[in-house]
Amino acid sequence: MRLTAQAACASPGDPARRVAIVLDDKIISSPQVDTGAACGVGMIGDSTRITGQFAQAEAADLALLISAGALPVPVEIIEQRTVGPTLGVAAIDAGARAALIGLVLTALFLLTVYWLAGAVAVIALCSYAGVSYAALLAVGATLTLPGLAGFVLAIGMAVDATVLVFERAREEHGGGLPQSIDRGFRGALSAIVDSNVTTLLAAGLLFWLASGPVRGFGVTLSIGVLASMFTSLVLTRVLLHLAAKAGLARRPRLSGLTHQGRVRRWVNLRDPGFLSRPGRWLTGAGVAVVLALAGLVVLGPNLGVEFTGGRVLEYSVPSGVDVDKVRAAVTDAGYPRAIVQTSGADMMSVRTEPVDQADTDRIRAAVAAVAGEATQVRDEKIGPSLGAELRTNALIALSLAVLAQLAYLAFRFDWRLGAATVMALAQDVLLVLGIFAWLGKTYDGVFLAALLTVIGYSVNDSVVVFDRVRELRQRDQHAPFARVMGSAVLQTLPRTVNTGIGVLFVLGALLILGDGSLADFALALLLGLITGTISTVATAGPVAILLDRRSPGAGRTRPPARDRTRENDGAVV
Repeated sequence: MRLTAQAACASPGDPARRVAIVLDDKIISSPQVDTGAACGVGMIGDSTRITGQFAQAEAADLALLISAGALPVPVEIIEQRTVGPTLGVAAIDAGARAALIGLVLTALFLLTVYWLAGAVAVIALCSYAGVSYAALLAVGATLTLPGLAGFVLAIGMAVDATVLVFERAREEHGGGLPQSIDRGFRGALSAIVDSNVTTLLAAGLLFWLASGPVRGFGVTLSIGVLASMFTSLVLTRVLLHLAAKAGLARRPRLSGLTHQGRVRRWVNLRDPGFLSRPGRWLTGAGVAVVLALAGLVVLGPNLGVEFTGGRVLEYSVPSGVDVDKVRAAVTDAGYPRAIVQTSGADMMSVRTEPVDQADTDRIRAAVAAVAGEATQVRDEKIGPSLGAELRTNALIALSLAVLAQLAYLAFRFDWRLGAATVMALAQDVLLVLGIFAWLGKTYDGVFLAALLTVIGYSVNDSVVVFDRVRELRQRDQHAPFARVMGSAVLQTLPRTVNTGIGVLFVLGALLILGDGSLADFALALLLGLITGTISTVATAGPVAILLDRRSPGAGRTRPPARDRTRENDGAVV
C-alpha cells in the first residue's frame, strides 16, 4: 500500500510510477500504478491486481512466480564438503597407480596362464579400458573417488568373462582350434550374461537410491560391466578367430587353449561326492557368521558421518604423530566423543557431532598443539536429516537388491537354486559387516557402495556353478543331486581360481596404494571376494542340496522324455 501511494504521486508515463517485482535479483514484472490511485493514498485494500494484454499461460506463469517468491522457505545446510587439493591429488595418483599396477599384473597373469590367447585377452582388456573411459566422457560423468574405485574394480571384473570363455574352450577342445573357440563362447554365454546382470542390478540400485559420489560409483561400474561384456563376447572372439586364420591353427598348442592347466588336472582326480553331507558345511558357515556378528554386539557398528550426522575434519600433520596424544588433546579441548584416527602416514581425521566453525578452530588448535602443525585438507559437514535419509536408503537398497537377485535367479534357474544363492549372498554381507566391526572400520557411504557391490559380485561364482548344475542335470536327470553339485563346483574351480587371482591383483593394488577410504573400500571387496567364493561351496551348494531333498527337481528344466512317456502311457517301458 505504501509503495503504490508513493508511485501514484508520479505522473503517468514516468518510470517512478511503476512498481518492480523482483525475484532472485531479476525483474519479473514492473506494472504501472493505475491512474485511479490517489497520491499518498495508493490502492485501497490488502490485495493487488495486475492487468494487461496477457495470454492465459503468461498470466498463470506470472502468478506462479509472484506466489513462489512470497513463500517463506527456510534454508538449512545439510551437506557441506571441502576437500583440499593435496588430498585430491594424492588420492587420484594412488588410484591411477593402482589401476596401472593392477592392469600390468593381470596382463602378466593372463599371458602366463593362457599364452597367445592371454595376449589377445590383454589387447581386449586395454580396449575395454579405452571404451569405458570414452563412455565416461560421452555421458559427462564427473570422476569422484568412489567412481575411480568403481573404474579400477571393473578392470578386474572384465577378466571374469574372458576366463570363463578360455576355460570352457579348454574343456571343449577337439576338432580344431576354431571349433574349440566357438564352443567355448557358446558354453560360457549364459553364465557370462547371468553373472553380469546380477552385477548390473546392484549398480543400478546404487545409481537409483544413492546420492553424490556413491551414485558416481554406480555409473562407472555399470559402464564398466557393459564395456567388459562387449570386449569379452565380441572383440575377444574376433581377435581369436583372426589369430587362428593367421596361422595359430597350425600350432594350436601355442594358443593356450588346447591343454589342461594344473588346477584342472588336480580337479579331475577329486571325488564329486564331497558335498554329500551338507549339514556339516552349513554348521561351519553358521559358526563363521555367529563369530562375525559378535563384533556388532561387542563393539557395535562404527557408523560414518553420512549416517549419523556430524562433521569430519582431516588434517595434514608431520609423520610419526602419536594418535593417542592427539585423541587426548581433542578430549581435553571439550570433545570427549570425537573419534580421532590416522588416515595415512601424514593424515589425521577427527569425526565429531555437529559443531560450528568456532569448534572446528578449537579442534584444529588441539591437533596442532600435539603435532606441531595441522593443515586442514578436508571439512565434511552433513546434517542428521541427510543421515536419516541415507540410513533409510541403505536398508531399501539392500532389501531390493536381495529381492531382485532372488527374482532373477528364480527366473533363470529355479526357486531352489535362487533361494540358495540369496542365502549365500546374505551370509557374505553379514560376514563383511561383522569383520568390519571387529576391525573398527567405519560404515560410511563408500562402504555402502562396496557392500552393494559385494551383493552383486558375490553371487557371480554361484551363478556360474548353478549354470553348470543346470547343464549337468540336462545330461543326466537321474544322478544324485549332491554329486551333480559337487561335479559342478569342481568343473568350474579353474575359472574360480583364475578369476579370483585376476581381481585380487587389482584390489590388492588399491588396498596397498589407496588412501584411507579407498583402502577400506578395497578391503570390503576383498572380503566379499573371499567369502563369496567360499560361500558357494559352504552355503549355496549345501542349501540347494537340502532344498532338493525336500522338493526334488533342482536345476531341472523339464522332465526326461522317457519319464513323460511313462506318465502318458503306463504300458510303455
